Amino acid sequence: MDGTLADLPAARLDLAEDGGARVLTATGRIDAAAAARLWPAAMTAAAGGPVAVLDLSALEAIDTAGAVLLLEAAPDAEARGAAPEVAALLDRTRRALAAAPPPPKVPAAWRPITAVGRATVDRARESLKGVAFLGEAVVTTGRVLARPRLLRWQDLLRHLDEVGTRAFPLTLLLGFLIGVILAYQSSIPLRRFGAEVFVPNLVGISLLRELGPLLAGVVMAGRTGSAFAAELGTMTVNEEVDALKIMGIDPTAMLVLPRLVAATLVMPVLALLMSLAGLAGMTLIMNTLGYPWAAVQGQLQQWLSLQDLVGGLFKAACFGLVIAGIGCRAGLSAGRGPRAVGDAATAAVVGGIVAIVAMDGVFAVLFFRLGI
Repeated sequence: MDGTLADLPAARLDLAEDGGARVLTATGRIDAAAAARLWPAAMTAAAGGPVAVLDLSALEAIDTAGAVLLLEAAPDAEARGAAPEVAALLDRTRRALAAAPPPPKVPAAWRPITAVGRATVDRARESLKGVAFLGEAVVTTGRVLARPRLLRWQDLLRHLDEVGTRAFPLTLLLGFLIGVILAYQSSIPLRRFGAEVFVPNLVGISLLRELGPLLAGVVMAGRTGSAFAAELGTMTVNEEVDALKIMGIDPTAMLVLPRLVAATLVMPVLALLMSLAGLAGMTLIMNTLGYPWAAVQGQLQQWLSLQDLVGGLFKAACFGLVIAGIGCRAGLSAGRGPRAVGDAATAAVVGGIVAIVAMDGVFAVLFFRLGI
């Protein structure tokens, strides 16, 4: 059969017979637009019988869409006269077409179940990776305890400054404001029963046992956990972490452990500053309400105990360890692409806040059972 399949200003496919063999000749520039216009005629011609020869000597240019068109129209044809770059593109396209086809589409009725199953499997995989990260951190900590010189002390001091010293002003400001708010809000209902003098008891116990560590943890999760995730996530995206592994350097000992130690040491200090600033704010409000400093101090000394302070600082240390661990884990597990760092920082903040609230609930039940 002789004839022109389609005639385009820049693209043309001609089908002819040469000695009983079908020859398909491509002419001009076959790009995506040309392939779309030539596709129906090419498929119709291909259905008439196999093409033996694909003549590309007059082909000026081609892209991936054009290569797919030629390979679909003449899958087993012998390519002749192709330029090296055209031959390379056809070879790459042929290998891509020969790869495994995409999975079949799930019926609409099964999609919710499939989505739940996929989410469950993904969550289980993330949980296993989290357990593996925790185990690796424990093993590295044991190795560093046996050989302290493995700990990067300069990095530890730098993180102590970033996590602690630079967070002091924000912590003091928030603690003072929380103390002012708690004093005002608690004085209103207590005044109805003539118990306004007990405001220092309520605010003091709340700050030392619960609000001080919890709010300091929120500050650390938003400020430090996100910073850890963004820093390590950037290193992961730039393949710096992979380079460390190739050089035989343990990323956990070099990147994770100094951050874990710094956050664990600094967090009790932040919680203490938060509580003291809150007590200062509460004292100021009580003075404005007519209660002198001596009365407030007497109430605090009578009702607050060292046990309240130690319990709160212990929780704060646990919060710091968990927040730093979640931030480092999010950074090291960051994916590729421009959104990876942002996603890692978001996961660190959300995961850190949820974790410390859940841990605070566990500590509340534990302390109640122990009578602390």
